[in-house]
Amino acid sequence: MLSLRTCPRAAPCPVAAMTLSRPSRRLILLCRYALPGLAKTRLIPQLGPDGAASVHRRLVLRTLRTLRSFSEQHDVPIEVHTVGAPETAWRHWLGGGLTFRPQASGDLGDRMRAALEGALADGASQAVLVGSDCPFFTGDDLTAAFAALERDPVVLGPATDGGYWLIGLNRPSPTLFSGVPWGTDRVFATTRALAARAGHEVATVRTWPDVDQSEDLPAWLAHDATLTSAAGDIAVVIPALNEAPVLARTLRTVRSEGAQEVWVVDGGSHDDTPRIAEAHGARVLHSEPGRARQMNAGAARTEARHLLFLHADTELPPGWSTVVRRTLATPGTAAGAFRFRLREAVPGRWWIEHGTHLRSTWGRTPYGDQAIFLPRATFEELGGYADLPIMEDYDLVRRLRARGRVLTAREAIQTSARRWQKRGTLRTTLINTLMLAGFNAGVAPASLARFYRGPAAS
Repeated sequence: MLSLRTCPRAAPCPVAAMTLSRPSRRLILLCRYALPGLAKTRLIPQLGPDGAASVHRRLVLRTLRTLRSFSEQHDVPIEVHTVGAPETAWRHWLGGGLTFRPQASGDLGDRMRAALEGALADGASQAVLVGSDCPFFTGDDLTAAFAALERDPVVLGPATDGGYWLIGLNRPSPTLFSGVPWGTDRVFATTRALAARAGHEVATVRTWPDVDQSEDLPAWLAHDATLTSAAGDIAVVIPALNEAPVLARTLRTVRSEGAQEVWVVDGGSHDDTPRIAEAHGARVLHSEPGRARQMNAGAARTEARHLLFLHADTELPPGWSTVVRRTLATPGTAAGAFRFRLREAVPGRWWIEHGTHLRSTWGRTPYGDQAIFLPRATFEELGGYADLPIMEDYDLVRRLRARGRVLTAREAIQTSARRWQKRGTLRTTLINTLMLAGFNAGVAPASLARFYRGPAAS
């Protein structure tokens, strides 16, 4: 006889309070890369291929935030089982600290079974799998699921459409995935019947809705807005690599506004960069090197409404948070940046600053050393920074201009003049001009990076 045991949030099972720190437990995220036309296909008639892919990107990132928060609290590793792109693309988009594995072939049941049984065969005593379609679940639901697996072989998270958003096992059970009418409102009931036929006790956690149809979007957007409001207004993301001489000065200007989320994403520094960041109240995240990759990794961890990407040698002006809010509140604005100013005197300083200002305001093309800021939702919908070794800021701004205006604030940042001091004003200006021309002409970014940084650049 089948036994369904429920662990509701209001009255958690006693075992839910157990310490969830066993390294043999495993979290699995099963998801597809956000390629237009292949992601969230049920939303394409209403949103188009690009719009549906944008929703999918945000859902994946929301799901992963919940998983990462739980993982960090309870030391439970995360596996991301992927399809649609090579592992390098996933790492660039989602950052490190994850194990990426390709999904198995076959239908949805085959892929879920292979992921769960693979984790169990790899030494996990309990494996819990979720997809990216349910952004509403919380860490409490994961706690309840793992607690249920202390007692029962199967745990399910029912979905309101008749499917399930979570499944967990503490032993292989291949019969649960055979003969299930995937994509229908009979998935949960059929799985429950298969469990009964196999003699399995089944526990359930809270029922949540999936986001599959256009009518599902308003509830999710309202939920996401609530989480964002609770998290704060602006998150500052600073990519860094051996920036100990300048980082403290930069962080003091950031902290002058009381920013709630400050992430320093370290790309493998050999100096005191991480220690200085922590001493100034920043959260340190370790990443593979590469400014675009580092900024994506930091953005993937943030909860705030807006993102501000700041170079480690650039100081924000007094009142910078007010400038960000004011600029992004301007109707039709997709993103903003600050006016450019060099901190130290160099020959031709006025011409450098004036030329940059004209390019930024008239050309609507600020660069990364002007501290680009934008809504987090917009950044996620665009897929973040592209996997480029250089010119990643120019590429992002070019895509942002298709969404709305990119404004340059009157207030100025102050950035280090070390590039101009090292190479000279004329040479630096010429190199920057050639980089822009080469990128627009389609020169390979790797070749541009070698030209800009020297033969050692990759």
